Amino acid sequence: MVHHRDSAGHLIGQTAAQRRCQRRDQSCSCVPVGRPAVSTLCVRDESCVQMKAVLPDSSVVWTRPGLDPKYIHVHQEGRLMHRIQNPSYYLRTRLFMDELQNGNVSMKIFKVKISDAGKYFCILRSMLKKASIQLTVGVVSTPIIEVVSNNSGRVVLQCESKGWYPEPEVVWLDGEGNLLSAGPTETVRGPDDLYTVSSRVTVEKRHSNIFTCRVQQKDINQTRETHIYVPGYKEL
Repeated sequence: MVHHRDSAGHLIGQTAAQRRCQRRDQSCSCVPVGRPAVSTLCVRDESCVQMKAVLPDSSVVWTRPGLDPKYIHVHQEGRLMHRIQNPSYYLRTRLFMDELQNGNVSMKIFKVKISDAGKYFCILRSMLKKASIQLTVGVVSTPIIEVVSNNSGRVVLQCESKGWYPEPEVVWLDGEGNLLSAGPTETVRGPDDLYTVSSRVTVEKRHSNIFTCRVQQKDINQTRETHIYVPGYKEL
């Protein structure tokens, strides 16, 4: 019997400068304009907020250098200037209109894509203010464990997890949390730039054997794991 569990939940490893966006409509980061650049991590296909807390301003411009056009969201005279917005962000960005008067010029990005990763600039022209934020996009998935072979005293387990970005690593743990010696991890990168990883481990049948396959990406501080129970001899 296999038990699948997301041990990390939806929000992992927050710091003041880098927060994880795991659910729709959840904020990822907040930094005052004029501060040094910070980083924000968002999960693909979900919503992410890049936030600047500043004084009120009638013109808010979000740009991403390297794109043509570079304008991600331009708020002027009380409305979004669709005509100059980069088409890849069409209907995917918005400001918090009811909070502009309080100085919140956050930009929210919907349905985050891997291609959204990069440096963004927030510009307040009338105040001559400019600040940047680095957006990193991560993709995660829960691993699946299956029994490959089941001999008299040993069991071969295989763990596979599809759809990660950036490339993750796989580790096996016993019931006490100790690392197990496993075969080399096989990694395949698909045409969508997502990674599929798989790993096998051979374990002995003992009492109350619970084994864990953990897939983790340290750069984005994301972990997913799955457990499997292997019956001992007296339970067979």
